[in-house]
Amino acid sequence: MRTERVIEMISFRKFFLLVLPFLALYHVESHNHKTTYIVHVAKSQMPQTFDHHTAWYQSSLKSVSHSAQMLYTYDNAIHGYATRLTEEEARLLKTQTGILAVLPEIKYQLHTTRTPLFLGLDKNADMFPESSSGSDVIIGVLDTGVWPESKSFDDTGLGPVPSTWKGECETGTNFTASHCNRKLIGARYFSKGCEAMLGPIDETKESKSPRDDDGHGTHTASTAAGSVVSGASLFGYAAGTARGMATRARVAAYKVCWTGGCFSSDILAAIEKAISDNVNVLSLSLGGGMADYYRDSVAIGAFAAMEKGILVSCSAGNAGPSPYSLSNVAPWITTVGAGTLDRDFPAFVSLGNGLNYSGVSLYRGNALADSPLPFVYAGNASNATNGNLCVTGTLSPEKVAGKIVLCDRGLTARVQKGSVVKSAGGLGMVLSNTAANGEELVADAHLLPASAVGEKAGDAIKKYLFSAAKPTVKILFEGTKVGIQPSPVVAAFSSRGPNSITPQILKPDLIAPGVNILAGWSKKVGPTGLPVDERRVDFNIISGTSMSCPHVSGLAALIKSAHPDWSPAAVRSALMTTAYTVYKNGQKIQDSATGKPSTPLDHGAGHVDPVAALNPGLVYDLTADDYLGFLCALNYTASEITTLARRRFQCDASKQYSVTDLNYPSFTVVFESGSGSSVVKHTRILTNVGPAGTYKASVTTDSASNVKISVEPQMLSFKENEKKPFTVTFTSLGSPQQKAVNAFGRVEWSDGKHVVGTPISINWG
Repeated sequence: MRTERVIEMISFRKFFLLVLPFLALYHVESHNHKTTYIVHVAKSQMPQTFDHHTAWYQSSLKSVSHSAQMLYTYDNAIHGYATRLTEEEARLLKTQTGILAVLPEIKYQLHTTRTPLFLGLDKNADMFPESSSGSDVIIGVLDTGVWPESKSFDDTGLGPVPSTWKGECETGTNFTASHCNRKLIGARYFSKGCEAMLGPIDETKESKSPRDDDGHGTHTASTAAGSVVSGASLFGYAAGTARGMATRARVAAYKVCWTGGCFSSDILAAIEKAISDNVNVLSLSLGGGMADYYRDSVAIGAFAAMEKGILVSCSAGNAGPSPYSLSNVAPWITTVGAGTLDRDFPAFVSLGNGLNYSGVSLYRGNALADSPLPFVYAGNASNATNGNLCVTGTLSPEKVAGKIVLCDRGLTARVQKGSVVKSAGGLGMVLSNTAANGEELVADAHLLPASAVGEKAGDAIKKYLFSAAKPTVKILFEGTKVGIQPSPVVAAFSSRGPNSITPQILKPDLIAPGVNILAGWSKKVGPTGLPVDERRVDFNIISGTSMSCPHVSGLAALIKSAHPDWSPAAVRSALMTTAYTVYKNGQKIQDSATGKPSTPLDHGAGHVDPVAALNPGLVYDLTADDYLGFLCALNYTASEITTLARRRFQCDASKQYSVTDLNYPSFTVVFESGSGSSVVKHTRILTNVGPAGTYKASVTTDSASNVKISVEPQMLSFKENEKKPFTVTFTSLGSPQQKAVNAFGRVEWSDGKHVVGTPISINWG
């Protein structure tokens, strides 16, 4: 979903109940209504009468529809094509020999320079390859496109484009091939799926080209691999040097997201091209609903990329802090949650009764009067039932004009509420969190003087508003402050586990900075993204797992440049096993949603530590065949596996497949309820990527674990590049007596220099 606008969405079930009464009315019309489908084909079953698979595709399509055209044909991401069909035509096509699946189009949504310093990259520049290998790595970013004029894509000091690059710079509205350079080496756009569903792109409102009219794509691309830009800031906030994670890596932009959303046929087409273009890392800050892996286009495309040695990094989603709220949970995807930085933008709310409350803001404009101003609660300045939320058209100008308004967070974008207050004649806004957001504070470049406060402060301010005869308030803007502790904390909006598709695979994998991130921006839109915002900036500060994902994409590129022979799984393992879960004072990383210690269901393996990840000691490696065995363990059918793998793979009937045998750098144990004492075993294989050495295992668990954990063997001696197996046995001593059904712990292997950490999550169903 849109990064800085976490909007509550109606569940499919509720939606179905809403439209059910109208289905009968529209039955006749819908019978002939066409929609986009992605057709997955078993290419190996092509009849010998055809010389090429595209001819076979055309023939099968014409057999069910004379008018249908192929929007895209795919050969890398999937085997198959995208087309427009009626429901009946799709049903007939599905019955044909060689057709594996006919899946309807899915709409995905976007999930939205202190960072290098916070991650320790400034102090350890000499540890990271700045030679040609560092500039040979190519990061493909699937997003809203790119603003090529941004200083973040300056190619000064970069050598020739890598010879491995096979991509191109597409021309289109306001975009030519000359917009690419040795930094931004490629730019493409994919709109056929969007246009098939919503009609032609309105080129007066958005560019039918790789140009970014939204800002999101420029922000993510520059976060991953932006060049060093001195003197960067947003209205003076977060002033300093802006830089991406991998400053010498090359960027290839693939525009798949439009005003109407990001459609699966376009996303698959972009992954298709990115694979043939020879990118090394793919970064996708977008997500959709949860679906089995063989029905999830991002998961399917990511599988193909993984097989080609491409690491795929995706955002976890902004639906936290609810459990089971994750997107992009396939084990061959690196799933990234969001944490905070140690930087803040304080804006104090000073009440007429002398009490002050701390909030945050990125407002920079005409100052408010020094004297206190009249203060009103939006719910008391509206005749609408949801007037407290400051939704468009709900505030009464006669009750708001000349005053500062307190609005409650929820339903609409935070910056939109400020715009509503301003249009009603309000002079300023205090934005109060509700229980859904707790104490998490996200700063915004509001259109009027405004400060966002946490739930507790909001409740206290409301008490004053309801009790004072003539309430007044002042908002005091304090600029930028660094060294904020504790940090990082898990962002409340960051989506959480458990993994609803495969509970035995812990997700998210890890967290990275995703709150108040400064990066490049589009000059087509203001920092709020609102149509009424006429301000234009080179850099913007926004928040979301959309921002944490490209941090990991860029860090993966750094590791890949240092270790070009490592697989995507090895790179992810290095990032996960070196991630940290405690502060320097020994306290556990906090969850901003609760103010309490976070758990692996919130932070995965922990917060990324790129310096440690360069030299992890040991890694948990995985091949495509390992993932195929995992699919067998899920009891996927042959056609479902072929849909994902694009080739025939027969599960061995004599082999006992188990999800717990997937060589993943985490342990998720699910004990079935009512089974009393039970045992779960996980087998793993460690690969030594450091010098020869002996590692010893240690296990820690929380007090509520009620489980016995043993590692066998407890000692492993490695030669260089040697692989060694081990088994972890989890014995439940019965369900915990408390209401808690989860327990957590950690397995660590150490040789005295390296610590190879893996999280444990235990659930009693």
